[in-house]
Amino acid sequence: MPRAFLVVMDSVGCGGAPDADAFGDAGANTLAHIAEACAAGRADEGRSGPLQMPNLDRLGLGAAVRLASDVEMRGFNATPKGLWGAATEVSKGKDTPSGHWELAGVPVPFDWHYFPDEIPCFSDDLVAEVCRHAGVDGILGNRHASGTQILVEEGAEHMQSGWPICYTSADSVFQIAAHEETFGLDRLLQLCQDMAPTLHAMKVGRVIARPFVGTPEVGFTRTTNRHDYAVAPPSPTLCDWVQGAGHPVHAVGKIGDIFSMQGIDDVRKGADADLMKHLIDLAKTAADNALIFANFVEFDSLYGHRRDVAGYARALEWFDAQIPRVLEHLRADDLIIFTADHGNDPTWTGTDHTRERVPVVGNIPRQAGLIGFADVAASIAMHLGIPNQGPGRSFL
Repeated sequence: MPRAFLVVMDSVGCGGAPDADAFGDAGANTLAHIAEACAAGRADEGRSGPLQMPNLDRLGLGAAVRLASDVEMRGFNATPKGLWGAATEVSKGKDTPSGHWELAGVPVPFDWHYFPDEIPCFSDDLVAEVCRHAGVDGILGNRHASGTQILVEEGAEHMQSGWPICYTSADSVFQIAAHEETFGLDRLLQLCQDMAPTLHAMKVGRVIARPFVGTPEVGFTRTTNRHDYAVAPPSPTLCDWVQGAGHPVHAVGKIGDIFSMQGIDDVRKGADADLMKHLIDLAKTAADNALIFANFVEFDSLYGHRRDVAGYARALEWFDAQIPRVLEHLRADDLIIFTADHGNDPTWTGTDHTRERVPVVGNIPRQAGLIGFADVAASIAMHLGIPNQGPGRSFL
């Protein structure tokens, strides 16, 4: 009996979004610009030479980029042996929930709330509520910021005062950073959980707990105990469809957080290297008709937002090198799709996501063409033999 694997390479966009100009992203192209920088010798830290992703290219990655944005990537000229296409998003955001929900068959039917890029960026009432739940007299941050830079700027004061560090970005997020030892991990998670109803009512997409460790002397490091408290999807997603048909749904990475555990049986977390082990294990062991839904976040969180082209390239090459280890454990009737939720071009201005089409490549020989995000869910539903409850159409 068939199984389906939906693997999201977080932020690995391929340009060409028809509405990119409305987001200030006309010309952004995560994959193509990384490949260009590598070929020009501008991404040689920890690696060297042109970008090498032969396994995904063999499935159809280079062809997908050409289709999406009419751009050639040096060395990406394999004749596709698998499924290949490029997907366009209709939801009005370029954020994690919008991309994942739409890939799972549910375009976002409302506008997210974004905090203004000014100091302070949070209202007095919202700050007062944080203070009440945390039992403190104030907060630090209260601005748009890089998640790592704000630790440099506020970490020492946080440890001294006990005030949580609250910040946001161009995404619809409210992030709270706190030291796992001096503030307490459980206390941080409870604070985020307590704040979530208020922020969700404002249509803020996620409240994110950002725990860290370290000292001012040696520096601060974020841990893998991040937790996202996301708005629940507005209607049943692919995960619910599969679970409702009596089949298991396994989440790898932050999928459980993104979908508020709706339609999900179990979650496996960790750094991306750990997540790859989990994915391979599920390829070996998952039951018939299972959906395995995975997100590999470090392309985005460690390299895209930090505009680290070489780091992003290293992560792409590492990921591609793992593909044969996954494919060798698939059954003859399994479907695996590799895609993304948005772009985050590390050569672009600022630190925000970029509005782009995303590649769609997989193990079944088929040209999908230019499709919609929701068509991914419709196709997986058809593969698993369950009804499609969303607006997409299958490309299988």
